[in-house]
Amino acid sequence: MTTTVTDYYQPGWREHPHPCPACEWQGSSRQMEMELHDEQSEYACPQCELPLLVVLHPDLAQVQAAAAAGNAEAQQQLAILAMAPRD
Repeated sequence: MTTTVTDYYQPGWREHPHPCPACEWQGSSRQMEMELHDEQSEYACPQCELPLLVVLHPDLAQVQAAAAAGNAEAQQQLAILAMAPRD
């Protein structure tokens, strides 16, 4: 079963153990194979490649809201965006 994380800034999703129903492997997203897409990242079982986790990427409003709420990762992301050249 694939789990979808709709709130990128939800605490703990990176460390939460995800069991693979196909091969019985279990581990966190940090141990999985990641495939990056424009709007989401997909994480698959490292043993059988079954998709276990989909994480939706935040839009600018979500990053700003998380930063305003004190999320350090969101604050760092805003700082990176502020340094980007604007055409």
